[in-house]
Amino acid sequence: MVHSSMDSIRSQIPNCELIIVNDGSLQNFTASEVQNFLPQVTIINYPTNRGKGFVLREGVKVARADYILYTDVDFPYTNNSFMGIYNALAEGNDLAIGIRDETYYLHLPKSRFYLSKFLRSLIRLFLRIPTDDTQCGLKGFNRKGKEVFLQTTIHRYLFDLEFVFLSARKKLKIKTVEVQLRPEVVLSTMNWKILLQEFGNFLKIFAQSLF
Repeated sequence: MVHSSMDSIRSQIPNCELIIVNDGSLQNFTASEVQNFLPQVTIINYPTNRGKGFVLREGVKVARADYILYTDVDFPYTNNSFMGIYNALAEGNDLAIGIRDETYYLHLPKSRFYLSKFLRSLIRLFLRIPTDDTQCGLKGFNRKGKEVFLQTTIHRYLFDLEFVFLSARKKLKIKTVEVQLRPEVVLSTMNWKILLQEFGNFLKIFAQSLF
């Protein structure tokens, strides 16, 4: 999947670079495994899980391009969705946020479905930001956005919400882009212990919004 996705993207975006950050997976990636389809590749491996927010910041630190896009390693969103994010940046926006259409929820386990809807309700109720759909795993930003992204502190899932919140507060130019999952994608359930930790992170973001 990575091969076909990157091959399609490379045909539309010349000289793009792929950065893969392995967050404690038992499989360590090597550059030779992916250089056959994309010469510009950087691999960062961590022996223990540090959280998605942490490892994405490490990847963004070494990115050199004017535009940076991030997603999961299995490229769960369609190539058209990826290009929609890129085109929004090329139009002059600082941050492009993927917005999941209703078909996304057909892929979710029920527990995750209700959790996602609940979080979106909390965001609408308590935070003044451009969208309530902050957790889509496909976003892009320019160098201004990179500066803000590297100011995030949350190590796990709500780093996305923190990033959108900070970007809105700093008045970056933000555009939402509707994106679609690939039909064959199956999404997993989430660890309840991590979810409780993330609720604490939501409260921290809400506290910041009061000042």
